[in-house]
Amino acid sequence: MKKIRPILSLLLVLVTTLLVSCSSPTKAKIPTVYSPEKIEQLQLYRAPIAEAREKMATLEEFIKTENWVDTRTFIHGPLGGLRQSMANASSRLLQKDQKSAQNLARELFSHFERIDAAAKERNYNAAEAQYFEALKDFDAYLDIIPSNS
Repeated sequence: MKKIRPILSLLLVLVTTLLVSCSSPTKAKIPTVYSPEKIEQLQLYRAPIAEAREKMATLEEFIKTENWVDTRTFIHGPLGGLRQSMANASSRLLQKDQKSAQNLARELFSHFERIDAAAKERNYNAAEAQYFEALKDFDAYLDIIPSNS
């Protein structure tokens, strides 16, 4: 009996090892819809972005009055933290929405850079055109983030 115990223990270890190694891991399911809790969390990240969108009227006024110094200052000042806010919001979206949100954010900042360059050159037409393109991208980005309503 004393000789059988170590053999039984070894056999039990081998069977356990075999069962664990042959079993397949369970795949984590990637969520495909937003839960109410996730929507509520996203609203915290959406708020500063929506606030920046509301401030775009100020930028439009600077462009219309050809106030190029304030145009450039506004892009780098009040809209300066927007990139971080959008990156935070994008990373918390569902995987299916993340890529399009990141692309829209990239396009938006490309428009801001072009507005900045147009303001530096005092080019009203280019600044205005880029402003309206930026608005489209801004609105499209905000549409990706689900809301409670």
